[in-house]
Amino acid sequence: MQPISRELQVAAVFQPFQEVDLHGKVSGYIRQINVDIGDRVHQGQVLATLEVPELQAQVLGADAGVARSQSDIARLKNEIARAEANYAASHANYQRLKAAAEQQPGLIAAQELDDAEAHDLAAAAQVDAAKSATKAGEEALGISKADLQRVHTMAGYASITAPFNGVVTMRYADTGSLIPAGTSNSANAQPVVRLAQSDLLRLRLPIPEENVPLVKEGSEVKVRVPATGKTFTGKVVRYTRNVSDTTRTMLTEVDVKNPDLSLTPGMYANTSFQLQHKDNALVIPAAAVLHGDHTIVWVVDQTGHAQSRNVTLGIASANTQEITAGLNPGDQVIVGGQSALQAGQAVHAVPAHMDLVDYKEQAEGGR
Repeated sequence: MQPISRELQVAAVFQPFQEVDLHGKVSGYIRQINVDIGDRVHQGQVLATLEVPELQAQVLGADAGVARSQSDIARLKNEIARAEANYAASHANYQRLKAAAEQQPGLIAAQELDDAEAHDLAAAAQVDAAKSATKAGEEALGISKADLQRVHTMAGYASITAPFNGVVTMRYADTGSLIPAGTSNSANAQPVVRLAQSDLLRLRLPIPEENVPLVKEGSEVKVRVPATGKTFTGKVVRYTRNVSDTTRTMLTEVDVKNPDLSLTPGMYANTSFQLQHKDNALVIPAAAVLHGDHTIVWVVDQTGHAQSRNVTLGIASANTQEITAGLNPGDQVIVGGQSALQAGQAVHAVPAHMDLVDYKEQAEGGR
């Protein structure tokens, strides 16, 4: 009994963890570009600045709109104060006349009392109107502030910043270049730079269809990079769970940390992927297994005669095969000359010089 593993060796390629072309969201001329190919940049770093004069004019206009709305609100609040003072005077006058008329009927003419009441109601209405106008002014101020925020945001797009830490892999424009807005549907929309996150790489492995069911997250992958001579071990982080119609493989990824950028996207790697493993298996040489209508193995019985056994196969490696049923530990199996054997034929077993198993035997000149 011994361990056995089934491994898959495939070529893989390194890709950036993220890679994007950075556009300007507004059209403008490049006033300054701060990076070139190969530069390492940090998240939030300004890579280029656009010159957009019309946006500056819009900012000034929006600022003026907010200031005007604030002035209107101040004026309307003064109107409320004036209307409330007028209402207080009219209401007090009406209340006095009404009290006098109630105490001494006929003292106050009915027309005078009606006029005072009308003035009181009109003053109250003026207060309500002034408050409504102030509320409308406050809503207009909110709209002006929102417009100011919008144009400030658009002006902020004149600075093109790095969305993540990475390396500039391509520069498409120079100072003075006109950059169309990245939101444009025009085919002429031009990026400014391409940014790739290379301190963390994706190692992409194509797993053949027949091995897809054996792929698991966390499976160990041995990686050797011929270009650098570097060897390391990684783990499966994700896979597509989809087999390509054209290649009949499933894309599988291993994340590889690359803080010193010693690995470059596009490099190839040789990977060894462990699909199955068993620590204590009954293993024989693969050459001892014959395939046909039945899977059989020839063994030498205790009397020195050849006998065939139907067997059930388990894990297969390059040179060995696990047997899950049909053999017992200690059975002598024949690894050569099986085509000339007949059941019950006497054989002379010679131990094969192979290090992988303890019970491999070879038939030599059976009589």
